[in-house]
Amino acid sequence: MNNLSLIGNITNDLELMTSQNGTNYLTFNIAVQRAFKDKQSGEYKSDFPRCKAFGKTAEIIAEHFGKGSKIGITGSIQTDRYDDKDGKTIFTTDVLVNQITFVERKGSSGGQSSQQNERSASGSRYGNESRGQNKSDSYTNAYSGQSQQRESNPFKDDGPVDISDDDLPF
Repeated sequence: MNNLSLIGNITNDLELMTSQNGTNYLTFNIAVQRAFKDKQSGEYKSDFPRCKAFGKTAEIIAEHFGKGSKIGITGSIQTDRYDDKDGKTIFTTDVLVNQITFVERKGSSGGQSSQQNERSASGSRYGNESRGQNKSDSYTNAYSGQSQQRESNPFKDDGPVDISDDDLPF
């Protein structure tokens, strides 16, 4: 199975591009902190994978994120190779973005306008399959353009959960 999830900060300015066949795409890097400390320095290190997004996903990223923004990505790894102008074989590894997650409010990161800050909420998820318009009430299928109703949360008015209850399984 080729599936990964990353959370990191975008390291470069975003520029939405259009391919020769008319598909919008975006290439960017994110800084992802490793989950463990380096044995020699005792510090956390970061990796900087190159990410590629296409279509509506690329458009949403370009519209709602910028350099320094924290972003959650679900995708897959793709490796490729090509010969450069000198005939040397170059190997590449990219993350193909399938879905993105807003992991912080836009006002708490750099590179965002106040107008964009008002349109986003923490925890919203968007991917190639659907594009959210109102995260609790409806969504638009990106392929058909049809708006559909989501079920509202039936537990929203129940109040806080008592976690001291002996019935909990943990």
